[in-house]
Amino acid sequence: MDEAVRDYIDGINQANRPLFDRVHQLILAAYPDVAVVISYQIPTYRVGRRRLHVGAWQHGVSIYGWPQGSEAGFVARHPALRTSKGTIRLRPQDAADVSDDELLELVHGALNGLACPMRRARA
Repeated sequence: MDEAVRDYIDGINQANRPLFDRVHQLILAAYPDVAVVISYQIPTYRVGRRRLHVGAWQHGVSIYGWPQGSEAGFVARHPALRTSKGTIRLRPQDAADVSDDELLELVHGALNGLACPMRRARA
């Protein structure tokens, strides 16, 4: 992992670190060959030309960068977490209501450009 990414992660507030680590580990498990770099001053996960940005802030974690519309199922289930076009703001207190499968839906939407295969199977 890039030293700048490691420094960013090491500097995350301990109250938000478990949530960031959860998202980070889900991405690494789903995409073992993902490149993790700093872009826009936050960790960015790259698979080919696709990108997903995950930043830790005072409120918790924000997730950006999927093709518009691929997050529709997630937003329908958790409308309060979408704060602007293309931004999901996840606070630690919200995280218990969001499953790993749902987080992976966002990840797959960004890094595959498709809806999560698990979501299609449930439809």
